[in-house]
Amino acid sequence: MRTANRIVTIGAKPSPIAINLSQTAVLVIDMQNDFGAKGGMFDLAGLDLSVIRGAIAPTARIIAAAREQGISVIYVNEEVRADLSDLATAESPHRRMSQRMGTGNRMTAPDGREGRIRVEHTWNTEVLPELAPREGDTVVIKRRWSGFYGTELDAKLRGFGARYLIVTGCTTSVCVESTIRDAAFRDYACLLPADCTGQPAMGEPRVSTHDASLLIIARHFGWVTTSQEVLEGLAE
Repeated sequence: MRTANRIVTIGAKPSPIAINLSQTAVLVIDMQNDFGAKGGMFDLAGLDLSVIRGAIAPTARIIAAAREQGISVIYVNEEVRADLSDLATAESPHRRMSQRMGTGNRMTAPDGREGRIRVEHTWNTEVLPELAPREGDTVVIKRRWSGFYGTELDAKLRGFGARYLIVTGCTTSVCVESTIRDAAFRDYACLLPADCTGQPAMGEPRVSTHDASLLIIARHFGWVTTSQEVLEGLAE
């Protein structure tokens, strides 16, 4: 059941924003085993999972509050086909990063199943158990960094009558920022709770672009807030 037509104000940067809860949806981006679980892609690459693990609890609280209010929860999950036919062309930056991260490589999942990095229908691409979708939630599959590219996300959101998006997930400067930028181009107002996202340090030397993305989003593409501000707004 959709929430009642109710406008609440949420504290955020660059300024507080008033949102209509009947026109709001929550996005959960890439909170999957490959990104946030021991034995997944990021862990196997030697990346620090703590920033993504730290986002799980506040994200779970927002999801729970949204469900209580009848707000749509949409999981945007990244995966590729088993034959890697949708991985992109050889010249694509997306393919270059995918190959660097071992996309398609076989491995043994922590539960003993055969896994394959970022491949559909495997342990790797399942949502983290702490945030698992429930009946009534929506799941959208993406093949690129933006949740809008080549997906039905925009159509789903318009079908729900959504204008305001509370965005959670990982990673801050890749899939989260890409999705928020694309949302802004479509005139959605996005709120990003900073404690519901994370960006491990990557590259050599190891650098995290988390804070830079928060600054860019607050200046140009949306609003940056906290899970507490969102929860207080939903409880008004």
